[in-house]
Amino acid sequence: MAVSGSLAYHNSVSPDGARSFRDSLPVTQVELHVSCRNLADMDVFSKSDPMVVMYTQAMGSNEWKEYGRTEHIMNNLNPDFVTTFVIHYFFEEMQKLRFEVYDIDKDTPKLSDHDYIGAMECNLGSIVGEFGGRLQKPLVNPKIKKPGTIIVSAEEISDCKDVLTLQFNGKNLDKKDFFGKSDPFLMFYRCNEDNSFSACHRTEVIKNTLNPTWKPFTIQARALCNGDYDRSMRVECYDWDRDGGHDLIGVFSTTINELKSTPGITYEVINPKKKEKKKGSYKNSGTVKLLQCKIEERPSFLDFIRGGTQINFTVAIDFTSSNGNPKDSTSLHYINLHEQKLNQKQNQNQNQYVKALTAVGEICQDYDTDKMFPAFGFGARVPPDWKISHEFPLNGNPQDPNCNGIHGVIAAYYHSIERVQLHGPTNFAPIINQIARIASSSHREKQGQEYFVLLILTDGIISDMPQTKEAIVKAASLPVSIIIVGIGPAEFEAMEELDGDTVRLSSRGRYAERDIVQFVPFRDYIGQAGNVINGARLAKDVLEELPDQFLDYMRKQNIKPRPPKHTNIAKVATV
Repeated sequence: MAVSGSLAYHNSVSPDGARSFRDSLPVTQVELHVSCRNLADMDVFSKSDPMVVMYTQAMGSNEWKEYGRTEHIMNNLNPDFVTTFVIHYFFEEMQKLRFEVYDIDKDTPKLSDHDYIGAMECNLGSIVGEFGGRLQKPLVNPKIKKPGTIIVSAEEISDCKDVLTLQFNGKNLDKKDFFGKSDPFLMFYRCNEDNSFSACHRTEVIKNTLNPTWKPFTIQARALCNGDYDRSMRVECYDWDRDGGHDLIGVFSTTINELKSTPGITYEVINPKKKEKKKGSYKNSGTVKLLQCKIEERPSFLDFIRGGTQINFTVAIDFTSSNGNPKDSTSLHYINLHEQKLNQKQNQNQNQYVKALTAVGEICQDYDTDKMFPAFGFGARVPPDWKISHEFPLNGNPQDPNCNGIHGVIAAYYHSIERVQLHGPTNFAPIINQIARIASSSHREKQGQEYFVLLILTDGIISDMPQTKEAIVKAASLPVSIIIVGIGPAEFEAMEELDGDTVRLSSRGRYAERDIVQFVPFRDYIGQAGNVINGARLAKDVLEELPDQFLDYMRKQNIKPRPPKHTNIAKVATV
């Protein structure tokens, strides 16, 4: 089962699948950097915490579809966003874009929960056609007199695949805090074609020191300089303040060629205002020293797919009694026989498992050429002996659990709901271990040729947490990723723990070699009418970590992509 698409990369947002190479060849691929200035302050006791959402509009349609979001920046009315939007540019088309700016108030993806600051609409061609590829326009909001200004810069992406690992430390930086020292961090900006600068990386903040050592960080060379190693790079050193009014300590400039050719180079950090005020008595505001500069060429996710690496999706569905009796209309598994017609997949009254299977499954099957999905259930009593099973095939065929496409999975799901008895407990470990056994065999015999993705749909009440953590930690060294979609209204604290974004998962003192779990609560994508909304956002959230997890495995195993299979290249689509 070969993937037929490229997924989103870290710190960038990839296309939403509306277009494929088979439809029309793009002129080029461009990267959009976004900044805002003088945003309206929507908060009473602090400044706004802005985020930008970009929408696209398909040819012949008036519907705006969400394309992606930047990170949100705390307490800042003049944000420079690090997250960028990568989009194909078609010269012959009018590609409409809409940018909306929000003040983030809660930890939720629902935009209605946040304060709307303003919007700007334009065409991609109008950005590309501006001098230097930089468009600046006022935001519009009928309810706010001056919502602010948005700046969008576009630059064609080079094919440079180099990745840099950099580390710096500071010495004798200026003291900026009255009751302490400084809380320094570095901001890296790349120079654009019109000599403006766009933010591309921010280090962590180190508290209360004038001699910080920042952690090493890895970044693509194209993000820093678009592959031009002589292009100027601006580095600003700030003292972090809680209210967002960070104090500039100083600035220096460099290039990647200078960094790689001068190990241990030390830069004077210059504060222009302080230099002007003190004239000849001013020397610097401290120094920043390069501790590490390593450059390596890294293959992309698509390089492996073009080389024939197969992505195998497996579906596992929670059949435990905590979901409720399927005959009860309040059950998460409630089935109305009149709603089982698969051609009515948008029926508002389908249960959440069917809606999630449809929405998430259709995303996954875009990455699978033969559309065959092994599908299992867990936590039910299964005929004929009515023993509890945690890995029974939905289609009832242990010798061949494959279902033909996502519609086949849904048909097998309906079949299972009618013949099994919901029971318990909710054990994840058996199905994870089953996939791990298959992946382990592939790991030994077909290194780099297969990768396995387990999609679990569950109501979130897990019974074997220690065993599940142990299974995930073991699977982290294998070609495996796990996507968990939470069904229903539960709080899903256990799922959040398994998703090792904040704290790397561990079991019995052993930490997972990689973060291989992505958790998404399905309720965040359900509208008031019960329909699935924001499909592009759901696609991104479900699959956004997969390419990095995939590449992390390949790097740790020192596996390189094979030469492209020319017969498959024409089938590759961008999603």
